[in-house]
Amino acid sequence: MAQGDKHDKTQETKRLVQYINKHHLWNCDIEFNAFVSSGAEQRVYMRNDFKVLKLNDGIYYQSWVDYFNNLLLNNYFFPDTAYQLVGFYKSDNGVVYALVEQNYVDATEPTDLNLVKQFLENNGFLNTKNHDYYNPDLGIILEDLHDENVLTKQGVLYFIDTVFYIKPEILWSRI
Repeated sequence: MAQGDKHDKTQETKRLVQYINKHHLWNCDIEFNAFVSSGAEQRVYMRNDFKVLKLNDGIYYQSWVDYFNNLLLNNYFFPDTAYQLVGFYKSDNGVVYALVEQNYVDATEPTDLNLVKQFLENNGFLNTKNHDYYNPDLGIILEDLHDENVLTKQGVLYFIDTVFYIKPEILWSRI
């Protein structure tokens, strides 16, 4: 699905639904009354005192493969806030969501975005604008790292809502 230059996400979603159906990956184990917050791309629910569930429709991504690459990159770079794909959910209006579980982070202080910038620059990411970064050696773009997506707990940064993109011509040539 990811090999072509142009993606038809509607067709890709149909194939994904076939795969989900075949492997029984639908998951409706969401306590909708435990709603925490939402953004353009996802809805967050408390699962218990230590975990949250996130429904993400992949709206920020050209393809589902791009979204899944985002999960893998987040888990590689930020294992403390790794996502576990626990299934998929389909809303009443037919929207397909990936359902991921993530550690809950209870921030203890406001996030200093200068520390985020310093941390990322020390790890090869250049600030391109506002809260967006790029690693030219790896061809990885990391966006939307404002103070609601990077939390601070006892002086440690936790990246809880990352948006990774890759430049495949660079990344795949490095691996």
